[in-house]
Amino acid sequence: MEVSYKKLWKLLIDRDLKKNDIRKFLSSSTISKLNRGELVSLEILVKLCRYLKCDIGDIVEVLPAT
Repeated sequence: MEVSYKKLWKLLIDRDLKKNDIRKFLSSSTISKLNRGELVSLEILVKLCRYLKCDIGDIVEVLPAT
């Protein structure tokens, strides 16, 4: 399964936030996984949604299988 976090990065830009703002509660390895488009736990996605006050669909997209 492939995922894209482009929506997350766009949302951060739209809200005038930086990746350092989410480093407050996410580990550097998790940030690296997000940068590489790797899977992260649902718990991480929920933390991001709570911080950004958004829905999971606003930060992650499941890409169709190729």
